[in-house]
Amino acid sequence: MRAFGFLSFGHYMNARGSQTRNASEMLKQAVEIGVGADELGVNGAYFRVHHFAKQQTSPMPLLATIAAKTKNIEVGTGVIDMRYENPLYLAEEAASLDILADGRIALGISRGSPETVIRGYEAFGYTGSIDERGADIAREKFDLFLRAIDGDRLAKGDRQMAGGQPQAIEPRTDTLRDRIWWGSATRDTAEWTGRQGLNMMSSTLLTEDGGMPFDELQAEQIVRFRDAYRKAGHKGSPRVSVSRSVFPIMNDQDRAYFGGAASVMTAWA
Repeated sequence: MRAFGFLSFGHYMNARGSQTRNASEMLKQAVEIGVGADELGVNGAYFRVHHFAKQQTSPMPLLATIAAKTKNIEVGTGVIDMRYENPLYLAEEAASLDILADGRIALGISRGSPETVIRGYEAFGYTGSIDERGADIAREKFDLFLRAIDGDRLAKGDRQMAGGQPQAIEPRTDTLRDRIWWGSATRDTAEWTGRQGLNMMSSTLLTEDGGMPFDELQAEQIVRFRDAYRKAGHKGSPRVSVSRSVFPIMNDQDRAYFGGAASVMTAWA
């Protein structure tokens, strides 16, 4: 099955001629776009997550609002930066969103993309990384997140309140893991994603080339992901998303505004 959607960075700036001058306009316009896309039959509405920038940051309120105002469109992220997240709290939020959206979420998660600050996740209180990019804590926290949504009993229960029995997070849904994606920028990460039994978001910022054209590199990445998925013994039908930038130049005003920027359209299977 092929599907088609959009991916928004949510840029805003208080500048002359800007159509999105502040966070309020950006968020409310994002809801309007999501509702309009649902009415048109678009399959998915995705949003990037960038901290310390005038863009989308905390996605759950936005996704929940769009889900509440739509009927069919899938809502999700591309991607949540796991370095900045509390794994158990994210698991609770994701399960709650999944329930509210009637199973219409596709939650893309990864280490995150280049950002405007240095080790910004440490300002959020997440320290201890020995990798300058924070990839080590991203993987560790993601593993804990997966265990949480799988229902592992991760916390010791109080003797009086829970009979001393280990407790799992609540709420939980049985199918949430089927709609978790990992953003992959390399061949190795693509193979790791397949071994985990996840879906894969192929990044527009692949960090290797080997002299290959982008489309060939991305195609190889997808093949390696699917091979790794099968070899690991997973029985599902993993999904893959790819993104392409589209410049919607309709008139001179569009040309002036968007001559140096793009809105990103996403396709996935």
